[in-house]
Amino acid sequence: MQQLPKRLLSIDVLRAITMLLMIFVNDASGVRHIPEWIDHAKGFEDRMGFADTIFPAFLFIVGLSLPFAINNRIKKGDSAKEVLFYILIRSAALLIMGFFHVNLEEFNSSAALISKAVWALVITTAFFLIWLDYPETMAKGKKYALQILGIAMLVAMAVVYKGGEDGDVHGMEPSWWGILGLIGWSYLVCALIYFMVKGKLNSLIVAWIVLAAINIIAHSVFKIKVMRDESIVKIAGDDVTGTFIGNAIIFLKPLWIIHDASTMTLTMGGVVISGIYARLVEQGKTQRIWATLAIIGVLFLVAGFAIRPYAEGISKIRSTPAWVFICSGITTLAFLILIYVVDVKGKVNAFKWIKPAGTSTLTCYLIPYFQVFILELFNVRYPSLINNGFPGLLRSFATAFLIILLVGLMEKKRLRLKI
Repeated sequence: MQQLPKRLLSIDVLRAITMLLMIFVNDASGVRHIPEWIDHAKGFEDRMGFADTIFPAFLFIVGLSLPFAINNRIKKGDSAKEVLFYILIRSAALLIMGFFHVNLEEFNSSAALISKAVWALVITTAFFLIWLDYPETMAKGKKYALQILGIAMLVAMAVVYKGGEDGDVHGMEPSWWGILGLIGWSYLVCALIYFMVKGKLNSLIVAWIVLAAINIIAHSVFKIKVMRDESIVKIAGDDVTGTFIGNAIIFLKPLWIIHDASTMTLTMGGVVISGIYARLVEQGKTQRIWATLAIIGVLFLVAGFAIRPYAEGISKIRSTPAWVFICSGITTLAFLILIYVVDVKGKVNAFKWIKPAGTSTLTCYLIPYFQVFILELFNVRYPSLINNGFPGLLRSFATAFLIILLVGLMEKKRLRLKI
């Protein structure tokens, strides 16, 4: 059997496919009359739609690539302090962007000095100025001037920001941190764990078990017995006089960064899968990769459906264990297929048309903010014909493809973000 390479191009392809689908489902969320299975499930529903599988896949991929990124820096000669600084800087960048993005949701245009569209366009431009992959040939003075300008723009936007509803207007404040912020916290926790245990697979598996256990405990529903004294609370027995459905997350408030550990469980799952792959390759047991990853993927799925009745069902909005495990299983099996197609059969060129989504992923994620808010700024609406049903979905897919094409052109001009 052909020897598998140590560098997995399949991770880049999986990331590119996931980014393509993320742009697609985000755009499709504004399309009317689309099939229910495509869209996100509601918070109270015990199910998930296709859109609910994309973000967890991305978190899992963050974990898959994390060991490669850190090990590559170590091989280049980075010291422990430099690697730690790299982890902290990457996390901080994602948290800052996520913090600004999540405040878009409560932007109050009537109370602010500028419109929501202008505010969004300015902060997105600032992100590019700060984190652009500037060429090494550029004068440092010019580079620092542009970065300082970007920072000044973010500060200015923070000052003029007004959020909330009329009568309860407030400044910027964290809530759920946004997609990028959640990725940032998850990356920070998992990368620090990887760094501290020095990538030892057994320790990483233990870390995943702990994180998964926290997620399960956080969503386990307990019946609480309230005695007639009401000051005494015990686990329910046969003589229950009242019930209280409690969420065990109340015991985890001191661990606010981890919260219910759903995002960290997904990311650490990817780290573990990468570790298993690396160990099998190192031991020359590449033939075992297929059965091993297939079994793990299926076990994830089985675990998800098995725990579904006992931990608040399947829900992305509530980040339940069933959702975490099922999405981990789906992504593991998709990764396994791509290892065979891309790394073994060498069919990477079949995905060349979406390559920029895998190599300039953050740029791909941010460009739609320009698209959406430029249209909003000039009050442009899509015609009903291409904003309904199947034609609308085609338009969303075409939008995703065109954004990736644009990012590919930008990549050639070195216009891409790098954190």
